[in-house]
Amino acid sequence: MPVLETGRTILRPFAETDAEDVYACCKDPRVGPIAGWKPHESVEESLEIIRTVFSAPDTFAVVDRESGRVIGSAGFVTPHKPGDAAREGRSSEIGYALSPDYWGRGIMPEVVRELLRYGFQDLGLDEIWCTHYRENHRSRRVIEKSGFMYAFTEKLTDEFYPDRPTCFYFMTRDMWEKRGE
Repeated sequence: MPVLETGRTILRPFAETDAEDVYACCKDPRVGPIAGWKPHESVEESLEIIRTVFSAPDTFAVVDRESGRVIGSAGFVTPHKPGDAAREGRSSEIGYALSPDYWGRGIMPEVVRELLRYGFQDLGLDEIWCTHYRENHRSRRVIEKSGFMYAFTEKLTDEFYPDRPTCFYFMTRDMWEKRGE
């Protein structure tokens, strides 16, 4: 898996040695539930997440260049929206999480811009999706700043809420190319 870079971050595969940083970020109750997962309860749990969830292809540790610490995660998840592109493997969804210590600095839009470039140029995707729970206004702003187009809202169930309204957005390769990034 490649290492990607932005002005303030390095996106690289997770390592088992990242467990303490992942726990420091993911134990915060402001991070997981708004993304559909429970806060981590121990460094050991974070290590298990690194070995399982974060070992998936195209899942990156978001590393702060200045401190060298893992401050979040970002990457592509299984194709989400049904359709020809998804069936043929040319569509995927971006997911991300960031330590609250770094919220409000424009870091995640910077990371998403690089993931869009990587997805369209390197992975050859034709469309990329992104979602947020309706009440997650911070994620909505990342999606809007990144140029995604709203598609629809659907009620989904997660471990925290039944029938949770989830907003779906997309970007096609043509839309991205017209942006000139």
